[in-house]
Amino acid sequence: MRDKTDDGITSVNAGRHSHLVRQLVLWILLLSVLVFLDQYTKCLAASSLKTHGPFPLISGALELRYLENRGAAFGILQNRQWIFIIFACVCIIACAWFSCRLARQNRHTLSRVCLAFLAAGAAGNLIDRAVHGYVVDFIYISLIHFPVFNLADMYVSLSTITLVILVLFVYRDEGAGARQHGP
Repeated sequence: MRDKTDDGITSVNAGRHSHLVRQLVLWILLLSVLVFLDQYTKCLAASSLKTHGPFPLISGALELRYLENRGAAFGILQNRQWIFIIFACVCIIACAWFSCRLARQNRHTLSRVCLAFLAAGAAGNLIDRAVHGYVVDFIYISLIHFPVFNLADMYVSLSTITLVILVLFVYRDEGAGARQHGP
């Protein structure tokens, strides 16, 4: 049984609404902190590494090295910023939409966190492309000569891998169960 409040909204619906708002605020806060960290580290890299050269963290394995990337991963699609800007905007909107949908259902907290990381990675590199015309990369794993990357790239890569694992191994039975047991 639902009790009506003075303004006609049921207390159950009001509770759901406040929970949804709280979840979305937390998601936006996480996204904002991640974008800030990405932009801050890129600013540090540009101000220090650009003028002083590479800085070894672990000799022969890991170093900080400034690079202006005008393409995508591994330098593909050089100087085609409009493609990346459109893709990043679509990615951010899709992440926000899925996060809202999952929050409304009060489900899959880890997926919502991954979507915040994915959106933050897209937003961090989008900001670079819009402001500078390139993305600032600065983390280099010299041990295996891995391409230079940044925090936003790490956000995108790790969140995508985690989401794939969640969909393939954790959430895979949910859809089948819903189909078997009716609408």
